[in-house]
Amino acid sequence: MTEVEFTIREAIPDDAAEILHALKVIGSETPYLVMDEKGMEMTPIEMSENLANLYESPNNVLMVALADGKVIGTASVKASSKKRMEHIGEIGISILKDFWGFGLGSLMMDELILWAKESEVIRRLELTVQHRNQRAVHVYEKIGFKTEAIMPRGAKTDDGEFLDVHLMSMMID
Repeated sequence: MTEVEFTIREAIPDDAAEILHALKVIGSETPYLVMDEKGMEMTPIEMSENLANLYESPNNVLMVALADGKVIGTASVKASSKKRMEHIGEIGISILKDFWGFGLGSLMMDELILWAKESEVIRRLELTVQHRNQRAVHVYEKIGFKTEAIMPRGAKTDDGEFLDVHLMSMMID
C-alpha cells in the first residue's frame, strides 16, 4: 500500500462545490450511509452559506480531509441550538472509497474529539452505525465509543431490507 499524505482542516465557504461533489461520489460508493448517489440536495451557493454559518457556531463543525489539494472526505459534529440539547453532538464521517484503509477515519475522529473537547460546549458525542458495518463498530469501540442500544429497523437498504443500527456514544469530560 502506498503512503498517502492527508490534511484535515475546518471547511470554508470556498470548499462548497468540491464538498458536494465528493459527497455525491461517496453516496454512490457505499451502502453504509443514509445519503445515496444523489448526495446532498443543496446548491454550491447554499452549501457555501451553510459553511459560513457553521464556521461561526460554537457547537457545530465540518472538517474536510484533503489529498493533493482535493476534498476526499468530510467529518462533522452537528448539534442543536436549543440550550437543553446544545451539548450533544452527532458525528458523521464520509470518505471516498479510494482512501479507505489508510486510517483516515480514525484520524478524522481524533480531530472531531479534540475539537469537541476544545469547544467547551459539546459534552456528549453520538453516532449511529449499521450493525453489518462491523469494521466501523470495531473502530468506534477502539476509540472509546460505547454501544447504548441496537435499534431494530434503524435503517433500510435500497431494496427494502431493514437493518439493525448501533447507537453509540462517548462522553467528553
